[in-house]
Amino acid sequence: MVWLTKSKFLSLKVSKVIWLLCFSCLLATQVYGATYSISVNQFVEHPALDAVLQGMQDYLSDNNVDVEFNVHNAQANMPTANQIAQQMIGEKADLLVAIATPSSQACAQALKKAPDDLKRPLIFTAVTDPVAAGLVDNLENPGGMITGVSDMLPVKKHLQMVLEFKPGIKQLGVLYNAGEANSKAVIATIKELSDEMGFKVVEATAAKTADVYQAAKSLVGRVDAVFIPTDNTIVSALESVLKIGVQNKLPIFAADIDSVERGAVAAMGFDYYKHGYQTGAMAEKILKGASPATIPVEFQKELQLQINAVYSEKMGITPPQALLDKASKVYK
Repeated sequence: MVWLTKSKFLSLKVSKVIWLLCFSCLLATQVYGATYSISVNQFVEHPALDAVLQGMQDYLSDNNVDVEFNVHNAQANMPTANQIAQQMIGEKADLLVAIATPSSQACAQALKKAPDDLKRPLIFTAVTDPVAAGLVDNLENPGGMITGVSDMLPVKKHLQMVLEFKPGIKQLGVLYNAGEANSKAVIATIKELSDEMGFKVVEATAAKTADVYQAAKSLVGRVDAVFIPTDNTIVSALESVLKIGVQNKLPIFAADIDSVERGAVAAMGFDYYKHGYQTGAMAEKILKGASPATIPVEFQKELQLQINAVYSEKMGITPPQALLDKASKVYK
């Protein structure tokens, strides 16, 4: 038989209390300090989509939402985007996020085929037309496991800016990847507006970044200016388009303001960092229990006009003073 003195008994009792307190603290840490996980499928690296990712991450950080990110990049390759989508299903993250239309379509298909125990909510972002892309049937009531933030442009306002920047355009070149649903939607709208706005549309398409230079070159001598929608393939190879513009004094307009810093003469577009920040707010709602089925698709409404005066001169055009006065930023 083992006898304990009173002091040893008290010491043992205190030790047990301390151990229980430590164990309770450990449990509290596990419950209240839980880390969410997000798997991301980004279609390609370029400034606009990179800004979306950064904006989303910053929102969650700024609002003390503890998230571990697993970011994948398809490098503008659709088969790779599909493989990533399958891999993301297996990662069992709390939330799936797809940046740009091709990656969103890949994730939606993978989610549809996934077993019920692996299905997770999906947020798309930087998608122009989520209905045409087959991501949702209804913008107000998505009704499933998918919702997101659209970057649908007010195309008419954009074209009005182009025509004010360069009056007298009779032939407007449009450069895009015919395989991207978002680009096809924008081009269809441009065609619908062309008669009303007094120009004809001349199309050039590139299925991959290696084709962009030749597609841009094919427009030389046939158009008065070129417009690039928020097309991931073309924007990824923007420098090759700008080279054609400078060599042939052919103004290149873009739909995203990040392309203006790179050399497009002007764009009236969204701040994609803010777009990502808005996506982060939606992600927080879903991580904390909201259902994507009840969250309407959101749109970013603030437009910014940016002008690159240096490249305007290189492409043989002078920005009108009225537009310079309106611009939120002018690169000189």
